Amino acid sequence: MATTAAPIATEDAAPSAAAEWRANWPLVLAATTGFSFYSVAIYATGLFIAPLSNEFGWSRTEITGGLSIAALVTAPFAPVVGAMIDRWGARRMALPGIVLTALGLASFGLVGSSVAMWLGLWVLYGFLSLSIKSTVWTAAVSGMFTAGRGLALAFTVSGVAVAQTVVPPLAQVLIDNFGWREAFFILAAGWGTLALVVNFFFLYDAHDRKHATAAQSENQVPAILTGLDYAKSFRDPDLIKIAISTFITMTLGVAILVHQVPILTEGGLTRTNAALLASLAGIGSIVGKLATGWLIDRFDPRWVSGLTVIAAGLGFFALIDEFRTAVLTVPAMVLIGYATGAKFQIAAYLTSKYGGMRNFGKIFGTLSVVIVLGSALGPLVAGAAYDLFGSYRWFLVTGVPGCLIGGFLLLRLGPVPDFENGDAVPN
Repeated sequence: MATTAAPIATEDAAPSAAAEWRANWPLVLAATTGFSFYSVAIYATGLFIAPLSNEFGWSRTEITGGLSIAALVTAPFAPVVGAMIDRWGARRMALPGIVLTALGLASFGLVGSSVAMWLGLWVLYGFLSLSIKSTVWTAAVSGMFTAGRGLALAFTVSGVAVAQTVVPPLAQVLIDNFGWREAFFILAAGWGTLALVVNFFFLYDAHDRKHATAAQSENQVPAILTGLDYAKSFRDPDLIKIAISTFITMTLGVAILVHQVPILTEGGLTRTNAALLASLAGIGSIVGKLATGWLIDRFDPRWVSGLTVIAAGLGFFALIDEFRTAVLTVPAMVLIGYATGAKFQIAAYLTSKYGGMRNFGKIFGTLSVVIVLGSALGPLVAGAAYDLFGSYRWFLVTGVPGCLIGGFLLLRLGPVPDFENGDAVPN
């Protein structure tokens, strides 16, 4: 049974950030754990490129194309999932979703020599994992935090960084000691069980809180009921800028995270050292998320978000062949981890601020289509660039102006609307 949420605060007695954290930290723990499990497949794929290529002769485009195909075929369903979250809540979506996703991840260990089977399993995995996508975790946390929303989202999306930090070296150890098929089975069973147990006890959201307090008070929190009309969100210039920036940064960010081990080995590192350095980038990602979350709650979110995205361009620049050195590689990976680690959290936070919580599930679910498209395109483009040019140089060169454009769009956002005071009419 989920932990009972604290009573709803009214508009006249809005809780402080500290009070929100005292009441809802178990929820953040659950969301972080769930998000980390959703991210395992992304950060494990790079470690399976060499074993799959050696055994079946597949190209890097074919291997990483599975991620892209899964994302593309499921993208149209993201708004539907968002609407289901708005109606039923995160818990009813996440618990069965964790079990299904674990089964989908384990199925990769059964693949045969047919690349069509490999890609088909990714399509299946995409559909099975729909119910634990990012919208589930961000909606749950955003609906329970107001004053401390930025930092709460930072911890939530740090689940991605946990996977980024732990999965590469863990997957390498599992592959070396048990084989690549068994590595898929162990990752699915171990991480999936942990996520299921933690979320069974601690996952709840504003829907659960509202039901728990309905008999005690007629004055419900309007915070989750104010914001843009769903149809109007498609015409909002700020949300359009957020969507374009998110597409660019997700395309570049997911691509470099999936291909980071091959990129580093191309520069002369061993696979073991590359996996460890990828883990270091994961640590930088955690720091980036938490620092950005703390800053975004206290300073202008436009500047914090824009400069964070721009900073990723420096990391891309430092990895280009002409400029890469052993000395620069470590800070470059840390910087990329820092900046790209915050990209999703920035998108969720800005959507909640510029779109409100009234239709957050549907609006962010729609934005998730953009996120999915970027996530699908990035690994495919990076893999194709390598197959075409024999190196990742042109992908890294393109990443520099891409980060600059993505950051500039966020710097050009308008003032944050105040929905509770008339910028949008609540339900």
